[in-house]
Formats: sequence, C-alpha cells, structure tokens
Amino acid sequence: MSIVKEFREFAVKGNVVDLAVGVIIGAAFGKIVASLVGDIVLPLVGTLVGGIDFSGLAVQFRDAKIQYGKFLQSCLDFLIITWAIFLAVKVINRLKRDDPAAPPPRQEQLLEEIRDLLKKK
Repeated sequence: MSIVKEFREFAVKGNVVDLAVGVIIGAAFGKIVASLVGDIVLPLVGTLVGGIDFSGLAVQFRDAKIQYGKFLQSCLDFLIITWAIFLAVKVINRLKRDDPAAPPPRQEQLLEEIRDLLKKK
C-alpha cells in the first residue's frame, strides 16, 4: 500500500474528522471564554476586591518579572471552561434522558428480550 493511500485512509477515518471538528470548536469556544473572563469576570472581581487589575499583578525579583496576575487569570479561565463544559454535558445528558424517541439502553433492551422469552416458556 502506498504511503499516500495509507495517509488518505487515516485522514478520513471518523475519529480523525471528529477530533478535527472538536479542536476547531474548542478553539472558538476558548476565545469566547477568554473574552468572558478578560472583559466581564475579571473586571467585576477586580471591582469587588478593591479595583485590582489582575493582569497587571507582578513581582520583580532581581532581573525576573513574575507576572502572577496572568497566572491567576489562566486559573480563572480554566475554572470557567471546566464549569461551562460540565454544564453543557449535564444539559446534553438531561436531553438524552428526556427524549422519548431515544432507544432504551442496550442492557435494558436485552433484559426485556430475556423477560419476553421467559414468558413464552
């Protein structure tokens, strides 16, 4: 098999395409969250704690400037992203449970088939 053909088969597999879509959506979602944190959340938190601008927080140690404010902002970004993903998964799972047209889980379906077979005997 030629390397080009092998690469083409690899590139069009469902998992690779799904992963690419996920990465693209994740990047766009990351920009939204970064804006939410930088433009809305951090100014509000800064106001609540006395007008501190987190992005400018830094400590000078000899020749090194340690910008811990940017680190705090990244931690807050992470918390907001994980919270948003948690809520999205929670909503999706609830929609799946509430969908009357959704097929029963395979385990339940097998148990129902076993029950029906036992009734016939």
